[in-house]
Amino acid sequence: MTTKHLFALSEDHTRRKFIFNITKAAVATTFLTTPFAGKAASFFEVDSDVTVGQIIDKFISQIPGAPFASTIDTLKSGDRDIKVTGVVTTMFATIDVIKQAIALNANFIIAHEPTFYNHADETEWLANDDVYQYKAALLKEHNIAVWRNHDYIHSLKPDGVGQGLLKQLNWAQYYQPDPGILTLPPTTLSALIDYLKIKLSIDKVRYIGNLHQNCQKILFIPGAAGGKRQITGAGKIKPDVLIVGEISEWETAEYVRDAQAKGDKLSLIVLGHIASEEPGSEFMLGWLKEKFPAVKSVHISPKNSLSFM
Repeated sequence: MTTKHLFALSEDHTRRKFIFNITKAAVATTFLTTPFAGKAASFFEVDSDVTVGQIIDKFISQIPGAPFASTIDTLKSGDRDIKVTGVVTTMFATIDVIKQAIALNANFIIAHEPTFYNHADETEWLANDDVYQYKAALLKEHNIAVWRNHDYIHSLKPDGVGQGLLKQLNWAQYYQPDPGILTLPPTTLSALIDYLKIKLSIDKVRYIGNLHQNCQKILFIPGAAGGKRQITGAGKIKPDVLIVGEISEWETAEYVRDAQAKGDKLSLIVLGHIASEEPGSEFMLGWLKEKFPAVKSVHISPKNSLSFM
């Protein structure tokens, strides 16, 4: 596949892609926000006796070395014995996502990231917080189970989030899983950014680098791996571009800035955490449809919590 085919998107193609995405988003928004006239009108109707625990156990059974003695992948609400009426996969079980699940008569949410604003979903410090109280009460009122699937999906061989992301980007053929390098057809930093924005439906990205720089060797670290891993990888592998999910601005960004001042050809693209890992929730949806075809399931994006001017 040539660089032209991979990156040089024509204005007509870009325009058609934009119109398609806007139309698709409008249809999905209308569908998911239209009030439902009682359970009879629900999109999800109960047609199986599968429990929350059975789905969790089935997924964990395929993970090498599982179940893990210590993991953050626990139920954040509900219990294992709940009979599943429908499943929603998502990056974050936001209040908006929860309300959409309720409208769909789905009582099981599989989220990749925390529900209660910290890595381990500890809630003691939030006991008197009215936002936490509202969210917890909403889940309890509707008997919704929320399971975090983070450690386990990342422990699949190959990584489930990575599989979903590479599929969405059409980059599987260019990827070397150890140590996470992409060798792409040569392109400019500008074209690479445009491609990522279109494929991952991102309005804007943050970057460091010369937009005309030639890019081919990519170190790809989605999610929030932390500055030490990002910086150590960049220093060892010497990629043309480091693509990450999110950063601490006082760590990786400053390293890349100093590397450029030293004379290194190292650029940085920051996609955002959700954009870089949400394809993993779509991977999870595909797994559910394959393993539990009788259980209705859908992916709902929480979208970015931040807006850009």
